Amino acid sequence: MKRNPVIPFVLIMVLGIVLVFFLSFKGLGDSKQLAKGNEKGTSGSDQAQTVSQKPEDIYKSTCIGCHGDQYQGGMGPSLKGVGKKVSKDQIKQYITQGKGNMPAGLVKPDQAEAMAEWVSKIQ
Repeated sequence: MKRNPVIPFVLIMVLGIVLVFFLSFKGLGDSKQLAKGNEKGTSGSDQAQTVSQKPEDIYKSTCIGCHGDQYQGGMGPSLKGVGKKVSKDQIKQYITQGKGNMPAGLVKPDQAEAMAEWVSKIQ
């Protein structure tokens, strides 16, 4: 009694196609629910940003990749002693508007003042 070796592959293919369609319809339903949440003005990323409003937390989530874990710099310049070289207003301008390779908008405008104050105190 010989079994057809193609049958398991066909079953796996059919199962995969069924899963793709099921997950697509599930995603459509979830997108409608997420859209309702966005109409109310809340989303997952907004909630995460409002929870961590400390400048240290903002640095860890958005700045550490370029400025390093010890503020030593890397792709971006070192932040050690930057408060002695540049005023807090200029730091705030760099944070909100960007400069050179640094993109604008990494920090919300209402948090930029606290972030500039914190960056100016890094030694």
